[in-house]
Amino acid sequence: MLQGVFSYRYSMKKIFIGLSCALAFVPLFCACSPKIDYYSHASEIRSDIFRAEEEDFTLTVSCISREYPYVSDGIAAPKTNLLEISLATDLREEFSVYLIGDTKIGGETSFRNTRGDYFYSEGVKQFPDTAVTVRVEWKDGSREFTATSVKNERTLTPKEALNKALSNEKETLAGMTKNGQFEGEFYVRLLRRDKNYYYVGIVSKDAGVISLLLDGESGEVLARRES
Repeated sequence: MLQGVFSYRYSMKKIFIGLSCALAFVPLFCACSPKIDYYSHASEIRSDIFRAEEEDFTLTVSCISREYPYVSDGIAAPKTNLLEISLATDLREEFSVYLIGDTKIGGETSFRNTRGDYFYSEGVKQFPDTAVTVRVEWKDGSREFTATSVKNERTLTPKEALNKALSNEKETLAGMTKNGQFEGEFYVRLLRRDKNYYYVGIVSKDAGVISLLLDGESGEVLARRES
């Protein structure tokens, strides 16, 4: 009987030691497993929007980091910073726009038939902070606008918005990851309608796109579409 007891204790000890050794490798394995920086795969980021509305004019200045060349192919390329200025008005003139400040930015706009606005874009080294002053010029006049950021202290950052979106798409991310490497790109765009929202686009190499609309403060996914 004693032999049976000792045999049982010996077997349990072996199991315990084996389990302890296996668990000891878990932290080591986790530490060695690469953590994917999904934000580095964002090929377009609209991080801020400045707006001004006055009689006859609505002015929007968007801060955008975008890959070049801009191709929806599931591969994120190096990005450049752009300021895009949109001027919506019922007046039909030839407009030019200029940022007032230390940096000289501006020039003649072009009319976009698809959106019905006057548009100007230029590369910049850095974006404005909380407000920007823009002078609009046309043949018989000019006007200055102070456009302020639509963001508030509760608005998510683009990185936070992306993380919120991806927490709802774990299976999608798993299907786009091969040998620890993520194969895809993201679009993260701040939007302003009645309040702040984020659009997050998940683009795979086969050109499939999952589009998510998020609440700009809570990060709640409000709509989802696959195309």
